[in-house]
Order: sequence, then structure tokens, then C-alpha cells
Amino acid sequence: FDPAEPPLAVQLGGSDPGERAEATRSVADHGFDEVNLNVGCPSDRVRDGRFGACLMLDAERVARCVAAMAEAVHVPVTVKTRIGVDDQDSYEFIAAFVERVARAGCGTFIVHARKAILQGLSPRENREVPPLLPERVHRLKREFPALRIIINGGIASLERIDAELALLDGVMLGRKVAGDPSFLAAVETRFFASVDNHPAFDRGHVVRRMCEYA
Repeated sequence: FDPAEPPLAVQLGGSDPGERAEATRSVADHGFDEVNLNVGCPSDRVRDGRFGACLMLDAERVARCVAAMAEAVHVPVTVKTRIGVDDQDSYEFIAAFVERVARAGCGTFIVHARKAILQGLSPRENREVPPLLPERVHRLKREFPALRIIINGGIASLERIDAELALLDGVMLGRKVAGDPSFLAAVETRFFASVDNHPAFDRGHVVRRMCEYA
């Protein structure tokens, strides 16, 4: 890795605890700082492979995977999930899922604040059609204050990031950054420039650093 890159997380898919533990050891040995389990992807191929959002319906299996992964390494094991899947979309459902997986050793949940619909919607539609319900994620933090709860989904402004950070432990940016990578320079300046002597970033600085990196 380039010195500018860490800390780095890697996301794994799958549902076999032994295989997840082996993969977790491998990526930790390669220098990653966090291992994340995918319990949120709604695509057909992912579902057919028995991982992604369909695993929300089997919290016990997810818990066994997390326990095996956490036992295998000393870096954090985290879970990225959604607030529900198909008709299992009540707050009580996601709360029970989080509680069970947390007991297995997961202290951080990245929660996409919309449910997954496994039949009838494409992966792209699953990023847009089910309504965003950020209040569900906020409630998780209130009811599980010892956990790190990070929100994902539809966050596209510095003001919205500020508002979410007042309630939660972090924000994950996805499509906003994919479509507007320079937004990260504004994020760096707003939230990190005063931390550990990070410089304020602008487009020119980013381009120069990217040239050096390449």
C-alpha cells in the first residue's frame, strides 16, 4: 500500500464460518486494518451464493461467521447491513439482528438506511426505490449506545454529514463520491484538516498527490 492509503478495510462475502475465518486471517496478514462482512448486497448472484442481504434472515449464521472471524484476527471485524429485507422490515427485526450479531463479537455496524427487496428490484433499484429511513439507524444508536453505528445511504452534503455525526458515530459515503470524487477534498478540509495536522485539500493538491501516487 502507498503510505497515504491506510487505514484500509476489506469487505468479504460468504456464509461459511470456517472459510470466513481463513479469508479474514489472509487479509489481515496482508495489512488491512478492518475486515467487513457483507450483509447488505441484494443482487441475484450474491443471493444465489448465499451471502449479502439474504443473510439478514439468518442472524445465527451471521453471528457464527462474525465469531469465527473475530477469533481469527486482532483487527476489528465489522458488518455492513441494511435496515431490513423484503417483508422483514420492522425496527424490531433489525434491532434483534444487531443484538445477536453484536453478542458474537461485532462492535461496529454500517447500516444502509433502506431495506433490500430481493425479488423484483435490480441492485440499482435497491439503491433508490426502497425509502430511506435514517430514523431507524438513529434509534439503533440510542438503544445500543455501546456499539459504533455508522449510517450509509443518500448522504450527499457536508451539512447532512454534520447532522448525522451529531447523532451517530460515522457516515459512509457511496454514490456521492463515485459521481463526484472531488467531494472528498471538501470532506477532508471540513472534518479532518485540523486532525493530526492534516492539510486542507483542494483540487490542485489532490491532482498533484494523485500524479505522485500514479
